Amino acid sequence: MKRILPELDPFRLIQTSVDHRENRPTEAVMSLGNGYMGARGNYEEDYTGDTLKGIYVAGVWMPDKTRVGWWKNGYPRYYGKVINAPDFLMFHLYVNGRRVDLARTDIETFRRTVDMRTGVMDREMVLRTEEGGRLRITSSRFFSIDIRQIACMEYAVEALDGTASVAVETGLDANVRNADANYGEQFWDVNAVEAGSPLYLESETIENAFGVPRFAVGFSALTRCAEGAVRRETVRSERAVFDRFEAQLAPGEALRLEKVVSVVTSRDMERGQLRAAGAEILRRAASDGAELLRARHSEAWRARWKKCDVEIEGDVAAQQGIRFNLFQLWSTYDGSDERLNIGPKGFTGEKYGGAAYYDTEGYCFPMFLATASPEIALSLLKFRFNILDKAKENAGRIGMRGALYPMVTFDGEECHNEWEITFEELHRNAAMIHAIYNYTCYTGDESYIRDFGIHVMVEVARFWACRASYNPRKDCYMLLGVTGPNEYDNNVNNNFLTNYMAKWCIEYALEYVEKFAYPLPAEEARHWREVAEKMYLNYDEETKLFMQQDGFMDKELVPASRIPEEELPLCKHWSWDRILRSCFIKQADVVLAFYYFPHRFTLEQKQANFRFYEPFTVHESSLSPSMYSTVASACGFADDAYRLYQRAARLDLDNFNADTEDGLHITSMAGSWIALAHGFAGMDYQRGVLAFAPRCPQHWKQLKMRLVYRGRLLEIRFNARAFHCELLEGEPLEIEVDGVSHKVETILDCPLG
Repeated sequence: MKRILPELDPFRLIQTSVDHRENRPTEAVMSLGNGYMGARGNYEEDYTGDTLKGIYVAGVWMPDKTRVGWWKNGYPRYYGKVINAPDFLMFHLYVNGRRVDLARTDIETFRRTVDMRTGVMDREMVLRTEEGGRLRITSSRFFSIDIRQIACMEYAVEALDGTASVAVETGLDANVRNADANYGEQFWDVNAVEAGSPLYLESETIENAFGVPRFAVGFSALTRCAEGAVRRETVRSERAVFDRFEAQLAPGEALRLEKVVSVVTSRDMERGQLRAAGAEILRRAASDGAELLRARHSEAWRARWKKCDVEIEGDVAAQQGIRFNLFQLWSTYDGSDERLNIGPKGFTGEKYGGAAYYDTEGYCFPMFLATASPEIALSLLKFRFNILDKAKENAGRIGMRGALYPMVTFDGEECHNEWEITFEELHRNAAMIHAIYNYTCYTGDESYIRDFGIHVMVEVARFWACRASYNPRKDCYMLLGVTGPNEYDNNVNNNFLTNYMAKWCIEYALEYVEKFAYPLPAEEARHWREVAEKMYLNYDEETKLFMQQDGFMDKELVPASRIPEEELPLCKHWSWDRILRSCFIKQADVVLAFYYFPHRFTLEQKQANFRFYEPFTVHESSLSPSMYSTVASACGFADDAYRLYQRAARLDLDNFNADTEDGLHITSMAGSWIALAHGFAGMDYQRGVLAFAPRCPQHWKQLKMRLVYRGRLLEIRFNARAFHCELLEGEPLEIEVDGVSHKVETILDCPLG
């Protein structure tokens, strides 16, 4: 583990030097976005060191031909991938005719910050050049959340102690590729490149053989010289267009530029409208100017923090970690477009293709539900409802009835190409239903189930009932050939979590089939009840252990602490055969059930299973530490809860899994919020009342969180001695604290312990 940014700050990310060996992880950590588009923290200037250039536009993707060694019937036809968009963030810098490459330039001082309160990146550095002496470079950028189609940049070059001939080229460049392209293809055709004011470039995804619509994107850029006597010209090629600014700088003189870019796509309008629409959005934004655009954007960020902020007193590393995670989650998704979901890397990298996984429902949904208006959570539910027909097609491809939601998707069609995950990791189907359950419990509103959710619930239950195999010798139903959350065990029988969630999904669907008189055939309903009642759950009454899957106890059971450090992570050092035969667990599996359903298991069961499974767990999935932390809190295992929370909160900032360079673990970031809210705060709403069982880590002086609940804005704060709840907005309400009911009209103070 190595801290990527050594300097800690509760609300800022601070980079004080350029370490070429750690450039890719740093790029990921310094990423920005606004839910509509975003980019890695690439340098504005040329950089020939180890870099992953990346700008991404939400919902714009490409079906890349699947590449596998051996084709199996039912395999997805393609692997969907978010596309690296044309570059509009670059500022090519020339000093006395020589193009500056930061990887080969003497950087005397460097400071770059991302202020998470305002969503703005600022940078200042001093370069020592042979050609022009010392130059001070300052820059800033942000992706506006006030005008989602707008990105704004400022760039300045100042001569410090010598005369320099300086040129800066900036514009639009479609000479980009995806690092993860299966066959090395360039995914963009260029339809138009126009010089003028503004510059315009229109790109369109290349033709594909899968019937996936092509996406066209229009980029308009206007760059103004804010200071400095310059000569300006335009440089145009087949795939790029630049404005070039040249100036002779004496010591103390500067060249200052303001650049505003609009990005519009054929997802929202006809292709023929892109040029005019983008120009109009740009015109209005540019007339306001960079300063006003920045002020409005920053104020919109402050409004977000008003609802979702978390304050941890006494631990700056933990404080920075949770704010970083919340900042990146809100930079990735804002709920304004129900056609979108949350990619595991957001706008920070290409790994996992940028598509929707079950991580959204399992991890992100509870956070958005409790820190924003219900409409944002509804957008996530509607995304899954809108692709229900595709989920039914996916089930049909493997000979099943009902709906099998895709493991990876942009539009509902499965686009993941590992059989053991794509068609065996079935527990993702249950996560779709648990999100509906969460929404209903938290809001108290059953109208979504009545109007939409019941159709999803019925089709998922239909799938489980069809997929279950009857065992006449044991008179029970089993789920054979599955992969549980622990992906270090594939093609197993009777994964406990999968079986348990299937049973629950059927029971939950039957409850609302009856309540809303859904026209389910009586014989089918009878079969469902039988499957649920006879679902095989392997439980040892004496040890209180739920078996992760058949045969787990036949493995050589040795703790993960015995693995030599140089062999971690296992996925990078061991053969897949060795991993599959080992007892080591990639991520929370059995333990995950205790988070999903805290009231369905006894304290003794939770404690016994945590103590048994956690020592075998290597936490090599970003989804793992937060769930173990949450359950550790419920078990009263304070040290484990704190240790695992720190790993969850700072997974990317401290590069725990040695893979931050590929992009941030966006969807797992919400798990750190879960560990705080459902773990340390003990928040619960599954029994119809908002309840808390506070357990503040001894390392912290106080934990404070804001929550949006049924039209109210609440602020809770607690330490080991007292719990405080303040009603900031909305009507009084009843809450429970450690099982005791209280009415909160303005402020509630409760002693603890």
